[in-house]
Amino acid sequence: MATKAGSKYKKMTMSPQEYQTYAKTREPSRAVLRNCLRAFLVGGLICTLGQVIQDLFVYAFGMSQQEAGNPTVAILILTSVILTCLGVYDKIAQWAGAGTAVPVTGFANSMCSAALEHRSEGLVLGVGGNMFKLAGSVIVYGTVAAFFIGIIYMAFGVEGH
Repeated sequence: MATKAGSKYKKMTMSPQEYQTYAKTREPSRAVLRNCLRAFLVGGLICTLGQVIQDLFVYAFGMSQQEAGNPTVAILILTSVILTCLGVYDKIAQWAGAGTAVPVTGFANSMCSAALEHRSEGLVLGVGGNMFKLAGSVIVYGTVAAFFIGIIYMAFGVEGH
């Protein structure tokens, strides 16, 4: 914005290069190593918890490793949803970053958060319509990928055991 002629103020426009230089000086530094370490620790802790739960099903209830997989995932999802409803999971996610987004608990958190956010709009249009917006792409990608992998297995005669 230019001012009247003879004024003591300068022209207030910047070139893109000047703006980039200015923005870099104002940008906060990121602690990449610390953030990676936090994500690794929390993601690993979630996976370790899952392994402990699976071992509990195997040794306490006599299930095979494969049979114990489904109830283990169900317990991890339920735990994630409960922690999301209590507001705890989001605090952990703020601290740990991507470490909470990678395991199945992050997927459950994303769906539960969307459902909680839109519950005032009703069960069908609010919760049902909005909880799959974020997670829908993951579901579609998984379904399409499984379809094509199945076709490849069938074409090459692989039995999928």
